[in-house]
Parts: sequence; structure tokens; C-alpha cells
Amino acid sequence: MKLKDKISWIMGRLQRSLFPILEEYCASPLTEQEKHLIKVLEIIEVEKHIPCSRQWTGRPAAERRTIARCYVAKAVLRYPHTRILIHELQARSNLRLICGFAKRKDVPSESTFSRVFAAFAETDLGKTVHDALVTEYLVGELIGHVSRDSTAIVGREKITKKAPVIKVRRKRGRPAKDEQRQPPEPKRLDRQLQQTAEEAVAELPKVCDRGVKKNAKGYIEAWNGFKLHVDVNDTGLPLNAILTSASVHDSQVAIPLMKLTNSKVQSCYDLMDAAYDAQQIWALSKELGHVPIIDRNPRNGEPIPMSPHVARRYIERSSVERFNSRLKDQFGARQVMVRGPAKVMFHLMLGVVALFADQLIKLTAY
Repeated sequence: MKLKDKISWIMGRLQRSLFPILEEYCASPLTEQEKHLIKVLEIIEVEKHIPCSRQWTGRPAAERRTIARCYVAKAVLRYPHTRILIHELQARSNLRLICGFAKRKDVPSESTFSRVFAAFAETDLGKTVHDALVTEYLVGELIGHVSRDSTAIVGREKITKKAPVIKVRRKRGRPAKDEQRQPPEPKRLDRQLQQTAEEAVAELPKVCDRGVKKNAKGYIEAWNGFKLHVDVNDTGLPLNAILTSASVHDSQVAIPLMKLTNSKVQSCYDLMDAAYDAQQIWALSKELGHVPIIDRNPRNGEPIPMSPHVARRYIERSSVERFNSRLKDQFGARQVMVRGPAKVMFHLMLGVVALFADQLIKLTAY
């Protein structure tokens, strides 16, 4: 079944079956906002990825699933704090019913929400749900362009100071006849070509630190926190996401992203800006059977213009810029209230999966 047909079938099933049943139990008619939330929750199905085994301690599995639905609702409804989410659950009977709480007294306390959030972050629930969405809706689809970029994520914690790197200065000139010199350590991009994607990602720093980059308008901006690196297809659906420290250069994440995305979907073109202009990235893209379209970095020289037909394809890279903008403005990436890379990543992935479902729903309108 084609992607658009699959989404249209889901929306039709909700209109025919689920909405009428829910409205029988709701105290008031469902609003458009509530109907949209139901659609997003039915597409994501976060509760399917929470096991019933005894590996979890504390809350029963049924309540953890309900809390997971609440966190998706928090991302969709743009609630900046869990406290606001709890207040709305207690005040709105329809929202309670949608998330899975029968009565007002069933809504857990803020501390319970916080503990369950930490457990979800530790097990990387957000990535599991996102991978399932990509497999369900995009495997088998031929993707024209994969656009790659990063966006700044402001953290709410102290930056981690880097340990000083002590470099051993080598003697100048040729080595003596019997002198043995250690070969230089290979660069990270060269190592990544030989590593698996998981090994390369594990090597990337993820602590909170200070980042500096030039924004789309050409101004230098600095922040304390992290970077979210994403791959996005032509229609704005996220294919992969990796969180790193703010100081990590974009090019250091391109190779593991390319390998991860290539293991999930088939694509034709890799679109990247000048930050990714490195020989290793060009080589891997061609090795994977893709056509790399990367803006050339002048490196203090004369800018190298693209040919007209390549420049026309490069315009498609705006899909990743729109994705980053929506993720920040509409799905909570600008309001990170948690600390620690695992919790920050889970908070961002809630926004990513909610945006994925929202974008699928928008595709049915075209």
C-alpha cells in the first residue's frame, strides 16, 4: 500500500469507528484539537513499545503506557512544563479519556511523571518509536533527496569543561636511522569509514558544552547546550536524529547518519551545506550509490558556484530547514526543561515522532 493510501485508510478508520465511540463516553463533543491529538496518538502507537515484562520496576505497565501517551500529548499541545500537563489532565475530562485516565484521581503526581520519564529516557524509547514509524511508513518507498543538517539546542545545565589535550611535539626533520616514530592518529572521519554507525555514534561527545555557528542569515551565534543532527526526506519526514555536544562540527556526524539512513530506506541524492564538504563524505555517499550534492566550502578562497541543474536540486534542502523550524516552534525543541543527554534526547524525540505523525496527516490534504 502506498504511503498516502495508508494514511488515508487510517484517517478514514478513525472517522468511521474511533471518533463516534469516544464521543459516546466524552462529557462534551471532541474539539478539532482533540481529534488531531487522537490521530497523532493512533499513528505513533507509543504504548505498543512499552513491554509488560518485569524488567520495569515501580508503576504497572498499563500506567506507564498511559503516561507515555501523556508525554506525546504534551509535545503536540505545546505544554512547556509537566506541571501544566497535569493541570490540564485534571481539568479536561476529554483529554484524560484520550490519554487513558478514567478519573481525575487517577492522574499521577509530578514526581511519578518525572521518574517514568527518566526510565523512558534510559531505555531510549523515543528512538525505538521513531524507528518503528520509519519502518512502517517509509520502508519500500524510494526517497529522492535526503537533506542533512543540524540545529542548536539550548540546555539548562552547566557546561562541561573539556580536559586539556596534551600534544607531544614531534622533532622536526627526517627521523634518524634507527629512530621509530609513532604514526599520526587517524582523523575521526577516516575512522568512521571503517566503523559501524553505532560505533561511530558512541564515540561522539554528548555532554553539554558551548557551540558557535553561523546562522542562515550569516550572523555568528553561540549557545550552551547540544546539537541535534537530522536526516529529512523531501516531504519533511525525519529519517534519523543524533544528539551531540554543541561543539561537535556538523561534518563529524555525517558519516554515521548516512550509514544509519541507508540501512533504513533507499534514496538517490544526499543534500548538504558547505559544513559537510569533506573528501570522506563525498566518497561514502558515492560508495552507497547516492549522488552527493554538497555546497563547496571556499576555505578562504573564491566561492565555487554549482551548475544550474545541481543548484536546482540543492533547493530541495529547504525541507530540513523547515523541519528544524517546526521542531523548535511547534514541538518543544526550544523549551528543553530537562538535564542530561539521555533526557534531552528523549524530550526531543517526543517532538520528532509527533512531528512525523503531524506531517503524515498533512500529506493527506494534498
